[in-house]
Amino acid sequence: MADMTLLSRNPEQTQLLGYWLGKLAQENDIFLLSGMLGTGKTCLVQGIAQGLNIKEKVTSPSFALVKEYYGRMPLYHIDLYRLDRIEEIIGLGLEEYFATGGVCAIEWAERGLNELPLENLSIELSYSLDSETERSITFAPTGSRYTELIEQLKLNFKGAE
Repeated sequence: MADMTLLSRNPEQTQLLGYWLGKLAQENDIFLLSGMLGTGKTCLVQGIAQGLNIKEKVTSPSFALVKEYYGRMPLYHIDLYRLDRIEEIIGLGLEEYFATGGVCAIEWAERGLNELPLENLSIELSYSLDSETERSITFAPTGSRYTELIEQLKLNFKGAE
């Protein structure tokens, strides 16, 4: 399947999209989020947490690097923003999170692509030129699991045209 791009008109719609990702998520899913500061990466992860029935407030893990939340299954919210060298990323022991039966949402994933699983759902958020609140969100699935997830997302998320 080719990439899919959606337009989110506001943060609430970005969270709703994340909610459906969380509802459709399965054990060991890996979501790689990229985009400039303020494009809505954490907002999307907040929605994923809601879809996983996580009651705790989700905040950016920029200073903690990894935050763990528990609901229908664990959510590992990882942020590579502050890491400049690949050695620092390797030192996090990310592979342990990838096989624990939870969902990994990795912000600033482009900083550690060589250390991340090849099969994943890459999600790029970018600013819209037409509006301060609109975001273009592009999903690039790698692997049959993520191609199937995109198809399910199209069926469930209203506005996935």
